[in-house]
Amino acid sequence: MATEAHGGEEGGLVFHPMDQFIVKPLFGDGAVGLFTVTNATLWLALTVLAIIALMVLGTGKRAIVPSRTQSVGELAYGFVYKMVEDVTGKEGVKYFPYIMTLFMFIVFANFLALIPMSFSTTSHFAVTVVLALAVFLTVTVLGFIKNGASFLELFWVSSAPLALRPVLAVIEIISYFVRPVSHSIRLAGNIMAGHAVIKVFAGFAAIAVISPVSILAITAMYGLEVLVAFIQAYVFTILTCVYLKDALHPHH
Repeated sequence: MATEAHGGEEGGLVFHPMDQFIVKPLFGDGAVGLFTVTNATLWLALTVLAIIALMVLGTGKRAIVPSRTQSVGELAYGFVYKMVEDVTGKEGVKYFPYIMTLFMFIVFANFLALIPMSFSTTSHFAVTVVLALAVFLTVTVLGFIKNGASFLELFWVSSAPLALRPVLAVIEIISYFVRPVSHSIRLAGNIMAGHAVIKVFAGFAAIAVISPVSILAITAMYGLEVLVAFIQAYVFTILTCVYLKDALHPHH
């Protein structure tokens, strides 16, 4: 999140909105290695623990009259289940646990990143690319397992004129392999941009003349980022459902 602006060598206003995305060792100031515990790994672990707290511990004592925690868990479950069922059909419901896991991880990571002095894990392509590639590979493998070679009919637009079909097939293939790129960049880009803008406004808050305006801007941006945190998790999840539908029903 935003940090306080500091003066440069000549006393000017200097702030670095992208510094908040730097991965740093949690203990010490050494280089980041393969097994280094960093601020990123800390907040990834907290995301997992928060999901467990809600979905396992919070719903462990299920009651007819649900507690607040149970209500939130059931609401999230019902929301994602209906999304999967509406987009992919009954056949796609068996893959609900995977899609539910994706949604919960992204939405919790996004919301935890809104805590002051936290770290935004989903603003890093190292995280979003792994999620997008996992979806891409899973859907592609599933498509061939379920449909065999007929899965390739996904790229053949049979409703188009015959002369245009080869051209459209090339376009469809390119767009298919671009999916993980757009899938990952959309999430990371939106989260990164929002946090960077908040930090820019926080830097201007150090100037007394425009401090009230800056605080109002930060408040408005923070409210917008709350919406973005949920919307980006929803977009990532529903696109996963669309890709899953293509794998299950390539003829449609």
